[in-house]
Amino acid sequence: MSRPPVAAGAAVPSPVPRALPPRVALTLVVLAGVASAAQGAVNAELGERAGDPSLGAVVNNVGGALLVGLGVLALPSARTGLVALRRARLPWWTYLGGLGGAAIVLAGAYIVPVLGVAVFTISQVAGGSLGGLAVDRAGLAPVGRLALTRPRVAGALLGVAAVTLAQLGQPVGDLALGLVLLTVAGGLGVALQSALNARVSAAGSAAAGMVVNFATATPVVLLVAALAGALTGPGPTWPGDWYLYTGGLLGVVIVAALLVGVPAVGVLRTGLALVAGQLGGALLLDALLPGGPGLRLPVLAGALLTLAAALVAGRGTGRRGPRDAVPPTATGPGAPAATVGSATPG
Repeated sequence: MSRPPVAAGAAVPSPVPRALPPRVALTLVVLAGVASAAQGAVNAELGERAGDPSLGAVVNNVGGALLVGLGVLALPSARTGLVALRRARLPWWTYLGGLGGAAIVLAGAYIVPVLGVAVFTISQVAGGSLGGLAVDRAGLAPVGRLALTRPRVAGALLGVAAVTLAQLGQPVGDLALGLVLLTVAGGLGVALQSALNARVSAAGSAAAGMVVNFATATPVVLLVAALAGALTGPGPTWPGDWYLYTGGLLGVVIVAALLVGVPAVGVLRTGLALVAGQLGGALLLDALLPGGPGLRLPVLAGALLTLAAALVAGRGTGRRGPRDAVPPTATGPGAPAATVGSATPG
């Protein structure tokens, strides 16, 4: 079947990349969640041993930015993606996704000591689940608009309940309402980060999405660290253990997996799969590291239930109709990105 002719001077639409099958995408995101658990552990230990909690975030973001920059210099395809992104003329707000990641990393460094690990984690996942539902419903991600169905709401609630179960026995600090709400907002920011980065990636390339993410987040992390005094005064005591400086590499892996997951299954299911991997990774660290608490059944149950939540949220969905597909170059503040490939929505 021949294609219809294109009028002279008309813009030729760019082909929209096909998304991975949902099961493959979810598997990659779960593995990225394991990497996220390791990233959190090394960043926290680095910040503690260096003398300031924000220094772990600084090394994480600067390291990731350097790796992405080297990739752009070495790979012509990465530069081609940036050129395509520039031609796409996306709205300015689509480039701000990295702020969500920077916010939650910095919030974790300063809020966890007050709220405790359990309350912080539950609040973050609650915000991420609420944000995932809202972002998918608004159609901000390349997967298109996803209806607010009962299975999706049930999956979000089951995910929060699973994380609550996994945090049994974890320390609880002062239940300051303002800090809890700030953490929930951070979870919302992470959901927006996933959607906007995937939108940028769809318009350019995965490399372009990573460049924009780290270019946006790194200056913010450096600014907050400077305001907190971490970059001034007496020099930090940098430990010599090489593995403490792998946060940036792990961050690149995590961002890349999210860029794969969101176009395939949406923001909500991607977030739930990531949390399942984080809990599984935490379980492995607890069991394998010397002096760790060993196997904790609540964490294992929470990881399995969160993975089940990601599967439940995808039930009862089918292919989207053509009305849901909007070109990725739409410029309205609420314009959804194009439907990607033939992925089954969320």
